[in-house]
Amino acid sequence: MSTRRKSRRPTPRPGRPSLLSEEVEARLVAASRTGVAVELAAEMAGISRTSFLRWMARGRAETEAREGGEPPSKEESEYATLYEKVRTARATAAARAMANIRRTADGGIVTKVTTRRFRDSITGEIVEETVEDRTSPDWRADAWYLERQHREHYGKDAIVAIEITGLDDDNSAQDDAPVDLSALAERLDRSLFAVEYPPELEDSTVIDAEVVD
Repeated sequence: MSTRRKSRRPTPRPGRPSLLSEEVEARLVAASRTGVAVELAAEMAGISRTSFLRWMARGRAETEAREGGEPPSKEESEYATLYEKVRTARATAAARAMANIRRTADGGIVTKVTTRRFRDSITGEIVEETVEDRTSPDWRADAWYLERQHREHYGKDAIVAIEITGLDDDNSAQDDAPVDLSALAERLDRSLFAVEYPPELEDSTVIDAEVVD
């Protein structure tokens, strides 16, 4: 005896006509594209949060039913369309935000462009010079990314095993202990800065200095 798989679609319930018009759909998709929260997207479209979530649930159920081999439902088609559009819009917003985070981590973002013109003292010609101010790399953006995308390894509650070798042969490995990654990264940042710019070079008596390998 064959068994029939239960449909993923919810059973339509009688009631007043749906508020999901083309205008409301467009507003929901536009709001989702900015990455705002569900509540704010619903407010921008002039509907309740409950309605928005219910429509999305019906759209997801219809999409999964179609992927499972069931024929499309005419009654659920508009919800499936909304679900796909909103999901794509929110993914686009997330990708754009992540790209900005990567740019901040890598640095090099132009913050100011200064152009000046002057007369060359030798040739007498007018010379134009453009100077760009750019941001420095920011490790905090990388820390934010790791903490949220790889929480099991870099989250605030992650347990990290730290092994120190070459200092004490009898006690080279430490027990696993929770580590404050933000504080660790800050200490590392200060250490790297000290290596690159030794304190003695910051003395005001130094007029010029050259680092030789």
